[in-house]
Amino acid sequence: MSRIVRPRAFGGPEVLIVQDVDVPTPGAGEVVVEVRAVGVNPLDWKLYSGAFHEVDEDERDAAGLSEPLPSLGVECAGVVAALGSDVEGVAVGDEVIVYPVTGAYSDHVVVPAMSLTPKPAGVSWEEAGAMMLAGLTAMHTIAAARVVGGDTVLIHGGAGGVGLIAAQLAIHAGADVVATAALRNHNLLRGLGAIPVTYGDGLADRVRAAAPQGVTAAIDTVGSNEALEVSLELVGDRSRIASITGSERRFGAGIKLIGYGPGQDAGTEYRLSARSRLASLVGGGDVRIVIARTIALADAAEAHRLGQAGGSTGKIVLRP
Repeated sequence: MSRIVRPRAFGGPEVLIVQDVDVPTPGAGEVVVEVRAVGVNPLDWKLYSGAFHEVDEDERDAAGLSEPLPSLGVECAGVVAALGSDVEGVAVGDEVIVYPVTGAYSDHVVVPAMSLTPKPAGVSWEEAGAMMLAGLTAMHTIAAARVVGGDTVLIHGGAGGVGLIAAQLAIHAGADVVATAALRNHNLLRGLGAIPVTYGDGLADRVRAAAPQGVTAAIDTVGSNEALEVSLELVGDRSRIASITGSERRFGAGIKLIGYGPGQDAGTEYRLSARSRLASLVGGGDVRIVIARTIALADAAEAHRLGQAGGSTGKIVLRP
């Protein structure tokens, strides 16, 4: 038998239940992976809370909205346990990162073989299971804002899951990074090579003081009015501002909108093509995946309570 965590209704973390199910059987072109770690993301609780934003019809599968009650877990890592027919280049026992996937809050998942990326040696299960969603989103923002060496990039939410990785990617590309964060996270950002500034009143002036050479690009992972307004004020070329969240005010502002909703770029092909590079960057130590907590799969509801409460820096991971 296997276990899976599912919502029994729409609501808060209290609706999550653990069910026993049969171990899945792979079909043609599929593999079964015994899960070792699952990344917990805000997307997960948005799905069953009923608060998820409007999604384009052709992006419903990617967003996890194709079932009456959503399957939870869009990234994981584990060991290949079984192969279907017509699978090449994969062997039972391979250690892999799994993305894209739905229903990863499980002991076992069945996925197309194309969802697998080899796990680099030296990368922990927690890092492997939690790197793809935030990491590929961060890579997408860097590409959308056209960040290159010599740029100065303002990252709103620099200590968040996406922001931490975006800061490291920009620095790796040769850019200077100014990142907004709470004071408690400033040392972390300094350690990564970014210049931290506190958000709040006077942010634009603090950014100017930190980057007197000017800001050439901005990435908004927060979605606040402040993040939008300061980005528009400081970045001359609005097409070099990328936002993954925020109010309707973003639309028509001339910035790059990233997401699954109407008028946004899901970047599906780009993200799939970038998986191996992200794994290599993490495996080579160029990008660090910060893990806040590791929690048992059966305690997924508690993991979601902690995630929604905020205050933690880094990813929460479930371990079956």
